[in-house]
Amino acid sequence: MSTRVTYQEVHVSRAIHVFRTPDRFVAGTVGEPGDRSFYLQAVQEPRVVSVLLEKQQVKVLADRMGLLLDEVARRFGADVPPQGDDVRDVDPLVTPIDTEFRVGTMGLGWDADAGAVVVELLAITETEVDESVVLDDTEEGPDAVRVFLTPIQAREFALRSARVIAAGRPPCPLCGEPLSARGHMCVRTNGYKRGEIFGAAELDEE
Repeated sequence: MSTRVTYQEVHVSRAIHVFRTPDRFVAGTVGEPGDRSFYLQAVQEPRVVSVLLEKQQVKVLADRMGLLLDEVARRFGADVPPQGDDVRDVDPLVTPIDTEFRVGTMGLGWDADAGAVVVELLAITETEVDESVVLDDTEEGPDAVRVFLTPIQAREFALRSARVIAAGRPPCPLCGEPLSARGHMCVRTNGYKRGEIFGAAELDEE
């Protein structure tokens, strides 16, 4: 007696986490300067979604968001707040951090009907992502986080992100590379550690 086994193909739909009215959307870090992990976190109670990304990705997103706001104000006359200096939300990330995915592709747009900046963060994949899946609900594509921000929230995100990035290691005044507590191999001083040189100078001054 033979038994025939049939297999049914199962399609797993991508997960798209949508935040239309988030309580907060911020960049933050975990770890000490020089060994920090960067996260973006969207919060809309009771949901919290955190994604991991590179420092440079945070900078690119913040810079382009600022440019987008300026362009929207110029072209569409949207009510966009000017660039400010004060960050209102200085609270740390919500913990514990449960990383949803590492970010690969990022998308940014303007929803004229909602009057909102739309941020889309797509999970990193082994293959190149088709740009058509960005800001699209198609089932074919990587998992994503989609956040709608008011112009005020978007401006706040850009400013806070800049502060988060700047809170890392200070740059060497000679070569511009990041300094560390263990010293710095500076190419402008033939390989001497800048920490050692600065320490000697400080002792002489005392």
